[in-house]
Amino acid sequence: MTTPTLPSHMNGVQLVGHGGLENLRYRQDLPVPQPGPGEVLIRVAAAGVNNTDINTRIGWYSKSVTGATSEIDSRQSDAAQADAGWAGTPLQLPRIQGCDCCGQIVALGAGVSAARLGERVLLRSMQEAPSGEPFDLVTLGSEFDGSFAQYCCVRASEAFAINSTLSDVELASFPCAYSTAENLLHRAQVAAGERVLITGASGGVGSAAVQLAKRRGAYVMAVCAAEKADELKRLGADEVIARTEHALANLPRDSVDVVVDLVAGGQWPRLLDVLRRGGRYAVSGAIAGPLVELDVRTLYLKDLTFFGCTYQPKEVFRNLIGYIERGEIRPLVARSYPLADIARAQEDFMAKRFTGKLVLECQ
Repeated sequence: MTTPTLPSHMNGVQLVGHGGLENLRYRQDLPVPQPGPGEVLIRVAAAGVNNTDINTRIGWYSKSVTGATSEIDSRQSDAAQADAGWAGTPLQLPRIQGCDCCGQIVALGAGVSAARLGERVLLRSMQEAPSGEPFDLVTLGSEFDGSFAQYCCVRASEAFAINSTLSDVELASFPCAYSTAENLLHRAQVAAGERVLITGASGGVGSAAVQLAKRRGAYVMAVCAAEKADELKRLGADEVIARTEHALANLPRDSVDVVVDLVAGGQWPRLLDVLRRGGRYAVSGAIAGPLVELDVRTLYLKDLTFFGCTYQPKEVFRNLIGYIERGEIRPLVARSYPLADIARAQEDFMAKRFTGKLVLECQ
């Protein structure tokens, strides 16, 4: 295949500081990155919008922040700069964010097989760190520049060929949300016939978890806003619990095998009450607030197991690619936007009036 002629500059969005949407700067003069040894250059077709983009921009990962993602203000963002990255370290700014990517390999670094040129690929969001240490990872769009631009570079081993008739926008909705959801289910070893309760079920990760848990043969209980119940049932939820102040009050104690939690917040103790003895709790989000009240007696007297789920073994993403190619899961794209409209996309994301994923078109 003939190597395409590449431009010297590209359009992209830089995060220049922590806080409001004014910290997102759309530029048309960014240099196109060059792939180093073992790397590939991706022409980005589409990139999904995720909670982690918002969390990083506003500094929510900082230990100085204790409230919900919707509650942080500019003063907290200023205080959070010292540990605003998800790993508890400062973010190197400016940074091109974006951890979802569907695109095409258009240039190769030294040592990469020429056969890979032209491949349509999905990029793994949570990538193994160069150190190779267990649970040591780096994230596309956090530790290095990501997909909110026309081009980005990654290690060739983190770009996975995809053979699908789905559109670029549809494919870009999968990597972060669906790999996070699959990892939650993988770590908790969800099996056929088990009762799984999913909080935040109408969001990107939550709606993915509904599909993926149903794919495993689980009985799926989804917590979401009442007006989104029909959409969740179409995705496979067997039961929908309306998200209210006392949403879980009528759910019997010891009636759930696995809780997949993306919300945390004030109702968190009830999640442990509804788990059966020997049940499992898996978490990868806390949009309602990261600080919760734990009665340690509930943990040990019920023999519960907790899974914090960030690191993802590579098999999780390989499995996801297989599910997509075999048509076992489907994308749920609520809306797409031009890259230049990233601020509007993030405003819509934070308003939470949609089910599924929002995606940016980058070309």
